[in-house]
Amino acid sequence: MTTRSKDFFTYENYQEAADFVRSKTRHQPKIGLILGSGLSPLADEIDQADIIRYQDIPHFPHSGVVGHAGQLVIGKLAGQMLITMQGRSHFYEGYLLQHITLPIRVMKLLGVTTLIVTNAAGGINTNFEAGNLMLIIDHLNFVGNGGHNPLRGPNLEEFGPRFPSMAQAYSPQLVGYARQTAQELGITLREGVYAYVAGPSFETPAEIRFLSAVGADAVGMSTVPEVIVANHCGMAVMGISSITNITIRELHSGLETSHEEVLETGKKIVPQLIQLLRAIVEKIE
Repeated sequence: MTTRSKDFFTYENYQEAADFVRSKTRHQPKIGLILGSGLSPLADEIDQADIIRYQDIPHFPHSGVVGHAGQLVIGKLAGQMLITMQGRSHFYEGYLLQHITLPIRVMKLLGVTTLIVTNAAGGINTNFEAGNLMLIIDHLNFVGNGGHNPLRGPNLEEFGPRFPSMAQAYSPQLVGYARQTAQELGITLREGVYAYVAGPSFETPAEIRFLSAVGADAVGMSTVPEVIVANHCGMAVMGISSITNITIRELHSGLETSHEEVLETGKKIVPQLIQLLRAIVEKIE
């Protein structure tokens, strides 16, 4: 049975995937890192890397989107053992949210206690510029509010409770590390609320004005399902958005947003993001 044909995974399915990964690496990672669109070069910084293709791992989803390499890179960064997702799958590719978030529960079974998520996002806050980094301090889950939550279905008590709190979905301690580190490095780190939408079409100007009105500072098509499941698993979570484009508010602006623009700006952001993440990872106990 393929991943796409399963509505829900059993605990044994997660164990099967975790056992396979464990059999292919000599490392025991404690930190998980997810790399978004255009950010895959970050994985090249990992030393002593063991690389596992998603398509080889039982039940694992794999993305067909340009800018997502589709492999686990497990090794050392800044003295810490990491398991890095070099690319992710998305709801708009036809996966259910249970598919998309399977890797998070696999990480939990491998011993990961901290998750760092990155993404490429459109800037809504008018003070933002393309090329900025934004520390996610909260999120708006529009896909979840529409009935698609990754925790829908039978609850697996082995991972967490039926009704987990999302009052502090992003760890205050990790947020503090990020602020402190950015200040030490002289890196401008914006902060804001990330809005999760389904995609794959980019937003209309009316949608951008609506998102701005309800408190969103950036918008994207990923991250939130992974954050929810990580919290359900008891992980500490930190999120950083790369602002790869500024969203379009006016109907007759003559401007367009493209995936190519997102990838190109993402490449320019990578060196600064590497510097920031290295220093943050070093601080994690």
